[in-house]
Amino acid sequence: MKPQLKLAETTTPDGGRLTLHAHDGAFCVRLNGQALMESTVATSELQIGELATDRFPRFGKSRVLIGGLGLGFTLRSALEGVGPHGVVEVAELLPAIVDWNRTHLKTLNGALLADKRVTVRVGDVWGPLTRDGAARYDAIILDTDNGPTAMVQRQNARLYDAAGLQVVFKALKAGGRAVIWSAAHDRAYAARLAKAGFKVEVVQAKLHAMAKRAAYTLYVADKPPAAAA
Repeated sequence: MKPQLKLAETTTPDGGRLTLHAHDGAFCVRLNGQALMESTVATSELQIGELATDRFPRFGKSRVLIGGLGLGFTLRSALEGVGPHGVVEVAELLPAIVDWNRTHLKTLNGALLADKRVTVRVGDVWGPLTRDGAARYDAIILDTDNGPTAMVQRQNARLYDAAGLQVVFKALKAGGRAVIWSAAHDRAYAARLAKAGFKVEVVQAKLHAMAKRAAYTLYVADKPPAAAA
């Protein structure tokens, strides 16, 4: 059996230990020893990109914001959905994640960062959500934590409370869609999304394509077409 190799290590803003590992052609990112993302179980990350963009016109000029680069699978899926004239902005909190994608993970999805449709912002996704003005995005994807509970940094909690959901709502164009990844179903969070004005659908996601049961939850939150910014 081939050994697992630690390729790189960094520290999160809250002092957590984030490490990148490789094993027999697969990659894994761990937070304090706990698997946070793995290249062999990326079905839900691909699905979240598909859900965010499946209504886009193929040759439109849609704009997508992704919170969290991870291993790049959501970016890959979103680029397929926006077509040749769309734009995908990626906000990644940790500079090391961006660096790892450009180096250790270049053959996985990292080469996509050089795509002319992609803009990478190193920093909190809260920045583009609040700084760039209202009604800017056709879709917003949040894959920053293990769900609506701050994990990577405590400050991420503001993305999931009532005030944060209003920020997401205002950042979307009328008829736009937000999709949020979660490791488990959270009824209270679904209720907050609805109270914020979204039409909410809870979609179950599998660990991998051949899995018999769903393992994760994706929240699909649509802003009404007639909603004001």
